[in-house]
Amino acid sequence: MFSSGYINTLIDATWMTVLLALVSVVVGLVIALLFTCAEMAKWRVISMPATLLVTMLRGLPELLIVLFIFFGTSHALFLLTGNYVEMSPFWSGVVALSLIFAAYGSQTIRGAIKAVPKGQSEAAYALGFGKAATFFRFVVPQATRHALPGLTNQWLVLLKDTALVSLIGVTDLMQQAKLNVASTHDSFTWYATAAVIYLAITLISQQAIKRLTKRFDIPGQSRVTA
Repeated sequence: MFSSGYINTLIDATWMTVLLALVSVVVGLVIALLFTCAEMAKWRVISMPATLLVTMLRGLPELLIVLFIFFGTSHALFLLTGNYVEMSPFWSGVVALSLIFAAYGSQTIRGAIKAVPKGQSEAAYALGFGKAATFFRFVVPQATRHALPGLTNQWLVLLKDTALVSLIGVTDLMQQAKLNVASTHDSFTWYATAAVIYLAITLISQQAIKRLTKRFDIPGQSRVTA
């Protein structure tokens, strides 16, 4: 049952799953920061559309977002150019998962920034630090510690959400398990194997998260003190 051919396909599919998750979380973090800045902007012409977009992304089923990005983008390009453009399943998956991650991550980041006591900024201003220096030297390090638990939890959710892209043709771990089932007619073996691999990736991620959390969890780091 576990021939070298099937094992190699699962290894390739596992790598595809991890790569998809890593690219999505990096892109998602960038978009989350943009969402956060937009939502916290003083001008309503910027903050309101950003809030509306984030609310919409959080309110829609994640599967629907994946399908909408893949099929909707091709349809939009056809209406604009008159030519059918087939979207890359991988990059469509990256865009969809990144937007999903960013929608929730932006709320975590915004809450973390607001959790930093205002007295820290006021003390920094009193010591002669400018707004940019205060934000990056004092607010960001403290906000990072507040945001890290929520963001790492969303990473684990994102890792499992990669299974959604199997519906648009990405040969990830879930899709390869389906293909192996179709070839061998042994659903339990291959789905159980996929479950074990997902669990292994999650456990490795949790260990990395613990080390990362300990590194940032230093009392008094980057605080303004007298």
